[in-house]
Amino acid sequence: MKNGVVIVGSGHAGVQAAASLREEGYDGPVILVGDENELPYHKPPLSKTFIKDAQAKPQPLRGEAFYSGNSIDLRPGLWIDRIDAPSQRLEISGGGTLAFDRLILATGSRPRLLKLQGTELGGVVSLRSLADARLIRELSARTEDVVILGGGFIGLEIAATLRAAGCNVTVVEAVDRLLGRAVAPAIAAHVRQRLEAIGVRILTGTTVARLEGEAGRVSAAITSSGERLPAQMVIIGIGVVPNVELAQAASLATGNGICVDQQMQSSMREVLAVGDAASYRHWFTGGDVRLESVQNATDQARLAARTIVGHVEPYLAVPWFWSDIGDMKLQMVGLTQGGDNHVVLGEPAENKFSIYHFAGNRLLGIESVNRPADHMLGRKMLGAGFSPTPQTVAGGPEALKAALAAFQPKTPA
Repeated sequence: MKNGVVIVGSGHAGVQAAASLREEGYDGPVILVGDENELPYHKPPLSKTFIKDAQAKPQPLRGEAFYSGNSIDLRPGLWIDRIDAPSQRLEISGGGTLAFDRLILATGSRPRLLKLQGTELGGVVSLRSLADARLIRELSARTEDVVILGGGFIGLEIAATLRAAGCNVTVVEAVDRLLGRAVAPAIAAHVRQRLEAIGVRILTGTTVARLEGEAGRVSAAITSSGERLPAQMVIIGIGVVPNVELAQAASLATGNGICVDQQMQSSMREVLAVGDAASYRHWFTGGDVRLESVQNATDQARLAARTIVGHVEPYLAVPWFWSDIGDMKLQMVGLTQGGDNHVVLGEPAENKFSIYHFAGNRLLGIESVNRPADHMLGRKMLGAGFSPTPQTVAGGPEALKAALAAFQPKTPA
């Protein structure tokens, strides 16, 4: 392939795709295009250590020597305007083209916009990039009151971080509980209790009608009930939308993301998609999903590289996620939608417990708070295709380990 592989997007998925191509023995050109003028970096720390430590530096995904040493042509600060699918070329913003034999779209996602009066004011921000994190860090150093719109993982991670830094923090969530799309009600209630205990104010079932400002900067958020929440910074964290515009304009199939098959190929075989922007039929649930996690991004990137070098295998990775919110390490494995019963191990009062979710006797997933061993065992069980009964789970970790050990020789992963 004389034109090689072009990867659009230099986040976790894009960098892993480039690395995996070389690991799989691909020796053609590899061009990695990113729209930020930064060495590709880890994103999870941005909402935690980075924004509270003025001396913190971004953590590179790979050192500069990795790219040159593996003949990966990293091109930061480059925007792609259009995919010319018939001629297999990319049109670069400002002029020029890039030809490809295979294209990997690792375009990720971006913060969902909020249609609200006052969002144009200074001090109204979202967090998705290093530039956003730098701005939040700069603003928080001279901010007393912060309002966070959205009670998802990003919003709550920031809430805990800024509260620990001394800010007065109010979280406003439109639905009746936190983390509504992410975890079980018991986990959400526990997170709320721990955050409120450190002084974070949480308003659920509440919306903001408008933002007010003085001299062009935000000064308050006004709730729909008329309450005025002082704010020198408002952080919008109401979810993300996948970056599918390039794919749509090239007539690739899209839904809630860029539609891909089990080998990460889009409706045009020469174009693959991975990470936050990719939608696929999940082997475990049987439904179409789009997963926003580092694990999913990197595992899909590895498989895309294997597809390009000629391997034919389906995407069967077990999904897992994590979030650090104050003194809580939340870890999730599996997909728990459709569960109808659960078993709790550990003690919520001690801030250490896990919830095992079942549909009948089938284990769907596990949500853990400060119980990393439960999480790791859950990954092994789901990866092996082993579903313990609720009664076995109730016997505790040792019973689960014994049951898994007995199961493995009969049904290898």
